Amino acid sequence: MPLTRPQLGHDHHMEYSWDRRVARAHQLAAANEDARPLLTTYARLLELQSDAARALAQLSLTGGIEQDLHALATAAHPMLTAAVTLCPLPVVTAITRLLHSSDTVFAAALVHAWEDTAGFTERFVLQPYAEQLAARRIAPSIRRAAHGRSSCPFCGGSPQLSILHADDARHGGGRSLQCAMCSTIWPSRRVVCANCGEEDEHRLAYYVATGLEHVRVDACDTCRQYLKAVDVTRLGHAVPVVDEIATSALDVWAVQHGYCKVELSLVGT
Repeated sequence: MPLTRPQLGHDHHMEYSWDRRVARAHQLAAANEDARPLLTTYARLLELQSDAARALAQLSLTGGIEQDLHALATAAHPMLTAAVTLCPLPVVTAITRLLHSSDTVFAAALVHAWEDTAGFTERFVLQPYAEQLAARRIAPSIRRAAHGRSSCPFCGGSPQLSILHADDARHGGGRSLQCAMCSTIWPSRRVVCANCGEEDEHRLAYYVATGLEHVRVDACDTCRQYLKAVDVTRLGHAVPVVDEIATSALDVWAVQHGYCKVELSLVGT
């Protein structure tokens, strides 16, 4: 059964637009020498996804990948062709294979990624499409809920990260989750594991690195999973999906302590 998108009280697609994400990636790249190569590449990938989103915005969509295949291919082929110059060889091989596949194989790859686990190439293509569906309130026709307790109320995807807000009516309990696929943001209780639902504060840990106080790791000792949380009350101009990529030191800490991320970012952090 198709999932329906709740009324969340604000338009996150305007709040964290493609242009704002690109600008933030360039800003952080200029300020962070260690993360500059990754952020510069990510900024270019965002630009390509933004172009695809603009192309899709001019096309009719149904929410079914098979029915939307022509629109997806029209938007995806230019971005994939350009991405070949940005990605490592294994990813280039996957991109090239998808670019030169038949319509049937192209559709099958995207349907499989939409229903199950998406690799970089498929996720790169599907994110602008999923965001367009969410922005236009077109319910996806085949999208299974993520395995964790907290799945996106629009497309069923896993959360990419947490966003910490002031505790007010607009954001529920002061914490929201952002979907890794369609970027929908939805309210969540603050003290609970987004993956397994653990509520015992003694089983929930967090870690903040010096100099990165607005981003932290929220880890669960029950399921051994973690998410990054971006606190916009500490840094109001942060763009969560970009700022979490700029803080790879936190991922190193989490992995060293035996935690696995609920959902990797587009660039694998």
